[in-house]
Amino acid sequence: MFTYEFLQNYWWFIISLLAGLLVFLLFVQGANAMILITGADEDEKQLMVNSTGRKWELTFTTLVTFGGAFFASFPLFYSTSFGGAYWVWVLILVTFVFQAVSYEFQNKAGNVLGKTAFRVFLTINGFLGPLLIGTAVGTFFTGSDFTVDKAAVGDSFAPVISTWGNGWHGLEAVADPWNVSFGLMVMGLAICLGILYMMNNIDDGKLCGKLRRRLLVSSVMFVVFFLNTVIWLLLRRGFAVTGDGTVFMEKYKYLHNLLEMPGAAAAFAVGTALVLWGIVGTLVSVKFRKGIWPAGIGTVLVVMSVFWLAGYNGTSYYPSYSDLQSSLTISNSCSSEFTLRTMAWVSLIIPFVVAYIAYTWKAMDRKPLTRKELEGTEHKY
Repeated sequence: MFTYEFLQNYWWFIISLLAGLLVFLLFVQGANAMILITGADEDEKQLMVNSTGRKWELTFTTLVTFGGAFFASFPLFYSTSFGGAYWVWVLILVTFVFQAVSYEFQNKAGNVLGKTAFRVFLTINGFLGPLLIGTAVGTFFTGSDFTVDKAAVGDSFAPVISTWGNGWHGLEAVADPWNVSFGLMVMGLAICLGILYMMNNIDDGKLCGKLRRRLLVSSVMFVVFFLNTVIWLLLRRGFAVTGDGTVFMEKYKYLHNLLEMPGAAAAFAVGTALVLWGIVGTLVSVKFRKGIWPAGIGTVLVVMSVFWLAGYNGTSYYPSYSDLQSSLTISNSCSSEFTLRTMAWVSLIIPFVVAYIAYTWKAMDRKPLTRKELEGTEHKY
């Protein structure tokens, strides 16, 4: 019924959607980055911590789901990236583990470190988590140092398909200013989303006034790195793939992809407009406190379009700059047709999961969080 090529493209679409949802949910990290910077007293800090504390599991679960779906549908990416650039992935996972521990233990009896120590961990996660994720995604366009030899799987003495070319194992990505620019762009977006979410979720005029001022500074940083990254991306050479699988460098490849895929161009344009609407609308009107919704939907659309530029239209989504023909594409790195087909049936439950998350979200956020509510409950972070 569905061809192998359709299943490959379908799963790249699912990966793109999960990536978009993950970046949107990074508002938890972005809000955490503001705890010590914005919270002037204990009440304000508790409001901020408890606002995101109700949602951190969603971000963590989406991160795991994204990674699991990516590695299951494109296992060669798993063996190459996670097996070679493992320090980046380890750092990402460590920051998220620190986040989980910090939420759950800062108010536990016997906490010898004190609340401040765990809030420092949350703040570090707020900056470092999005920065590392963005830097890692930046390598989808700049390339990494690895070689792939599928014939090695038959070697009983050293059945290693992918080999990393240096001893930094992924940390070399931070030496590329464009990767870092990509990471700073994601970090700036996460902070803006975090501020927008708290302004929608917290009913405290004084704190919301401070958050609005922080939003102005954060949005300027985000826009600067966004423009810098997008202009660089559209003007750079990209890793193109011919019909027979040969990888070569093509001038303006990602600009060509944008022009040749109207769906990607539309998603990028509409998504960017929605993000700006959410931010600017919040800045210009004190009464507008629902900016998280247009900005969140816009974030999902923009991230999806970026993944489409990286993987569709004859493009290598995980290129190797040291050996072009080792670059990974949707077709040469995916699972078998049987695996993709089976997982495709399982993926049909995704809308029901999203509906459950939306229902749970609405139940938790039925009323804005207030100081009075925190004073009257024992269950707080």
